[in-house]
Amino acid sequence: MMGQTNRLDLLTRAFMALQLRIYVPPHPLIKHWLGVVREASTPSGIFRSAMTELGRWLTYEAVREWLPTLETTVETPLQPCPATFIDPDVPIIALPILRAGLALMEGVQSALPNAAVYHLGFVRNEETLAASCYLNKLPAQLDAQTRVLISEPMLATGGTIMATMAELTQRGIDPALVRIVSVVTAPPALQKLAEAYPQLTIYAATIDEALDENGFIVPGLGDAGDRTFGT
Repeated sequence: MMGQTNRLDLLTRAFMALQLRIYVPPHPLIKHWLGVVREASTPSGIFRSAMTELGRWLTYEAVREWLPTLETTVETPLQPCPATFIDPDVPIIALPILRAGLALMEGVQSALPNAAVYHLGFVRNEETLAASCYLNKLPAQLDAQTRVLISEPMLATGGTIMATMAELTQRGIDPALVRIVSVVTAPPALQKLAEAYPQLTIYAATIDEALDENGFIVPGLGDAGDRTFGT
């Protein structure tokens, strides 16, 4: 049987060939916390803590060469010294997709404490698997230079994330400036994103191979929202 590392490498290269930039960081902490959330017997409290850690480390990886910076000089106690800071004039947004996206947000915000947070809420029809929006707190228009980090633990059928990207692009957001942090992803969602938004970049803990007849990722981790909140 193909090893986990080789399988992930082949899946990642397949989507890179479609011009979708998806990265599965080989970070031991990401691998560790992924194992914790996959385990069916993990209690809700520990699951929630693990999701926070995945949000933190995936965001840390995602913001490399993405956050706008400016060069300046600071005064140390001894002498002037060059310094690099995050540019405060370029807007940064963290966008959790309710409700499961909230599970990653404590970790996301620890890495991006100054990001503005907006919310989108979607519910999935369990028969058709179609996503419908019940909450949209995005402003009517956004600065074209805005960086948007989307928190969405599961990319399965792709309905919710495609609807989210449509809401962002119609408000002036450049897909090249969007980062998605996700725990478990699957080919149907990645295929749709690759075809519609090849400039997009995704950071995920893993790529699983398929969906079951109910649209759940397998092996996956179950329902991220239910397991996070215990309801």
